[in-house]
Amino acid sequence: MLLAERIARFGNKIVSLLTAILIILLLTYGLYSLWDIYRINHNAFISDELLKYKPGQENGLGFDALRELNPDVKAWITIDNTHIDYPVLQGKDDMEYVNKDPFGEFALSGSIFLSIKNASDFSDIYNMTYGHHMENGAMFGDLTKMLDLNYLKEHTTGTLYVPDKTYSVKLYAALECSAYETRIYNLASVMSDMEGFQTYVKANATSYIDQGVKSTDKIIALSTCMSATTNGRVVVFGTLTETEKEVQS
Repeated sequence: MLLAERIARFGNKIVSLLTAILIILLLTYGLYSLWDIYRINHNAFISDELLKYKPGQENGLGFDALRELNPDVKAWITIDNTHIDYPVLQGKDDMEYVNKDPFGEFALSGSIFLSIKNASDFSDIYNMTYGHHMENGAMFGDLTKMLDLNYLKEHTTGTLYVPDKTYSVKLYAALECSAYETRIYNLASVMSDMEGFQTYVKANATSYIDQGVKSTDKIIALSTCMSATTNGRVVVFGTLTETEKEVQS
């Protein structure tokens, strides 16, 4: 009887010890997960190191220096008074920079990138860019806010720098669609019928500002995921108007 009680007590101690270890492991994992989420979201914002390469800055390292580090850097986009202020990459396919930063290092937040189906110098009439939707607003996280017409009206301006030109960006529409919407994502089809494309955007936009956009205007599309649906996308459209032949780089 005494032996059985000792065995039972020993067994209870083992169970208690294992339970304590399990709780510690779960807490450790939970804390690590929270730290990892914070790190991913924080790193998605433009770093001071990367900002040194932004075109047009005094005492900066210069855009050309960044392009020497990574020739896949094709442009730099800034949308005023938002978190969108990043280099634009173009890889060997449209997956390369989904999880790679502008320096070519692994990063879950990835990079802003131009479709492989577009000319790398933004000479096409329709230019599709992609970026992750970060809940804290980093990368293309601010695009979903532009579904609100009032927000869009207050954040229409920006700049696109390419090596030999500078374009002013004027945003005018935001819509929700499927990732398989050919009238947005089939670039060859869109470019062959820009008038039909503009008609579709105006008819289906959640928010739209009538700026008198013409079928001959050069367009940039900014596309990101919607967190609520797997294949849902938010796309914001703007015109590109050349303002300078060159930019300080």
